[in-house]
Amino acid sequence: MDSFRDKIVPVTSILLGVVVVWYVMAVILNTPFQRDLDRRANQTPGVVEFIGKTLAQPKPTLPAPHQVAVNFFENTFLRSITSNRSLVYNAWVTLSSTLLGFAFGTALGIVIAVGIVHVATLDRSLMPWIIASQTIPILAVAPMIIVVLAAVGITGLIPKALISTYLSFFPVAVGIVKGLRSPELTHLDLMHTYNASPSQTFWKLRVPASVPFLFTSMKVAVAASLVGAIVGELPTGAVAGIGAKLLAGAYYSQTIDIWSALVAGSVVAALLVMLVGIAGRLVDRAMGGRPA
Repeated sequence: MDSFRDKIVPVTSILLGVVVVWYVMAVILNTPFQRDLDRRANQTPGVVEFIGKTLAQPKPTLPAPHQVAVNFFENTFLRSITSNRSLVYNAWVTLSSTLLGFAFGTALGIVIAVGIVHVATLDRSLMPWIIASQTIPILAVAPMIIVVLAAVGITGLIPKALISTYLSFFPVAVGIVKGLRSPELTHLDLMHTYNASPSQTFWKLRVPASVPFLFTSMKVAVAASLVGAIVGELPTGAVAGIGAKLLAGAYYSQTIDIWSALVAGSVVAALLVMLVGIAGRLVDRAMGGRPA
């Protein structure tokens, strides 16, 4: 019970603090426009009424939390999942490219990590380029990938998945490299004493030692993959997906829709990270690990 309280109380306190600051900033940022509306209507509302108006604007500069919550609820639970306005439908469209890109990125990261650990030349030559690749803004890379692939007739899901791959392979590669190199020298000497072959050392020592690093890096990678999928929808003119919702909201100045789509993306990211964490605990338990 105490452990549960220790987990819930800090999170709840921070959440309440964020909501309070959010409301304060909503009033501050929406005040200029509301004053202009009242001046045009020759109205002089009181302080409480004025604050209420700033938190009820149809197209506010910063939507209030309750406006975002209502919009999120309506577009998630009160609309058909086949509707273009449904957040469930748009989240699924983005999730499909996210999962494909995450799978590609994880596989690519593992292959690169194994090569770096076993080939010294790759460690000295490839790793710096991998690190340098992450300094390039994804907003600059995404249109290039879309245009190049469209020129050869590849459109739809694959370009967005490749953008997700670009963001997700890096944490996996770095994490697996760290994991494969994590066995202590005494353990490696023990395998040498047993006359173990390099492949036996790899599968029986290095791979089990790298599993915790793998799932930790996969949590980062799956969130990055979702970001890549959303960014990949922006230059394609997509009509569905969280990125498409953001574009439509920006085009029509529907700030409440924009924030609702952002919340939907956050929920999807949290669920994906949670699922990876559960998979990691199951694998650890299957390998004989003990709970902390």
